[in-house]
Amino acid sequence: MRAAPLEGNRTQLGSDGYPAGFRAALEAVLGAEGLKTGAALASLDPGIHPRNLRAGLMARPATTAATAAVLALANRHGVGVVAQGGRTGLAGGAVTRAGQLIVSLDRMNRIESVSVRARTATVEAGVTLERLEEAVRAHGLGVGIDLGARGSATIGGLVSTNAGGIDAFRYGTMRERVLGLEVVLADGRVLGEMSRVRKDNAGLALRQLFIGAEGTLGVVTRAVLALVDARRPARAALVLVAELDAAIDLVRTLEALPGVSLAAAELMSGNHLALTARALGIANVAALAPAEYALLVAVATDADTAGEERFEDLLMQGLESGRLADAVLPKNDLEARDLWRMREDWAVDRARPGGLWYDVSVPVDALAGYLAAVRVRLRAHDPTLDLYTVGHLADGNVHLTVNAEAPITARYAAIAPLIYEDLKALGGSFSAEHGIGTEKVAALEAWVGASGIGLMRAVKAVFDPAGTLNPGKVLRARASAATQGAEEDPEASGH
Repeated sequence: MRAAPLEGNRTQLGSDGYPAGFRAALEAVLGAEGLKTGAALASLDPGIHPRNLRAGLMARPATTAATAAVLALANRHGVGVVAQGGRTGLAGGAVTRAGQLIVSLDRMNRIESVSVRARTATVEAGVTLERLEEAVRAHGLGVGIDLGARGSATIGGLVSTNAGGIDAFRYGTMRERVLGLEVVLADGRVLGEMSRVRKDNAGLALRQLFIGAEGTLGVVTRAVLALVDARRPARAALVLVAELDAAIDLVRTLEALPGVSLAAAELMSGNHLALTARALGIANVAALAPAEYALLVAVATDADTAGEERFEDLLMQGLESGRLADAVLPKNDLEARDLWRMREDWAVDRARPGGLWYDVSVPVDALAGYLAAVRVRLRAHDPTLDLYTVGHLADGNVHLTVNAEAPITARYAAIAPLIYEDLKALGGSFSAEHGIGTEKVAALEAWVGASGIGLMRAVKAVFDPAGTLNPGKVLRARASAATQGAEEDPEASGH
């Protein structure tokens, strides 16, 4: 589908589907090396969604000034802009269509400074989480955010989706990590709020609006992040339980255990663990008796052996009392890495493609009841459906995958209410850490109601009145040049 110019803009479309002269103007701003199209663009990894690169034209600015020039140009021509980082988002926030412009921040990948005394890092948006983590580790510091896609996820993308991950129960989401931001607005203006302090009450904190906005209000180009102490080496264990409450009790006990610091508490349903262990050939885990849930727990202990002994004693007491069904303590680094591979691998998708993915948060005290109720609702709806669960137990964030023998992608809208029922009454959220994208637009409308959507649209209109920034994401697209054809797309559902 070709993009049409905004109402009032009489520029004719060229044979490439863009306004006449638009591509030449882009090249004048960026140079030939700053654009990707054709075979060069098709050779890139599209990431989670194959539709991420369908725009067919990618701008790769190397500076904030170049980014501003690109956005101003797109705004004048009425071309929709989709900013992309590592393309690891699971909700369709980076999907594109013909006639739009991808803006990749991959060339803006400089770590500008790391201050040990201030415990801050100033970085460009294209820096990957893994690279920043390696850079600050040399100073005895950590980023305070971690997730499985650390090797490809970029700081700009993490800010734009308000990423959470493994460390969120200790350090919060990206909203708590960000001290300052630089953002390019739709018309090319640059908003610089690069504060390096925690206490900053200089009027409205505009930067907070861009965290979690998924590129719909502006394009993040630089950030100042608050750092934390580097992780101490952690001891991992895989614990099997018949009841989720036993895993929750173990986590809370570990948090209070002297000489022990809880580093991770990652939940897996028993069927996820069994399928993934078989797929990865991890024989000692695949041979375990089936269990309802598994908990991958990691703890950092004091330099002496007392903390480690307390940790092992606690696991032994749980096994002897029957609260824990089984436990695996890795004997070496290779076995420990295998445990993490099972948590971070998507073997379920490979074995049963075409499933549906949901990302919710539930207060921990209500989590067991919520998951039990979801299973009952799914079974009543269709007994052939299977539910697989992984998540971050300490903060109540769980990722639910619904699968069947055949692909069920087209059934997203019918099954979503079964997942979301009771969440609001429990004080939870239907979107925990992966954003709205295209996948959850309808769910957001139902969740916040007409008044909430109206306020969100009002904010959008202030920053992006022409609707050129990430059209159709978060808020349902209204008919315009940049948003033509950008309604919620069933192909973007699932994962």
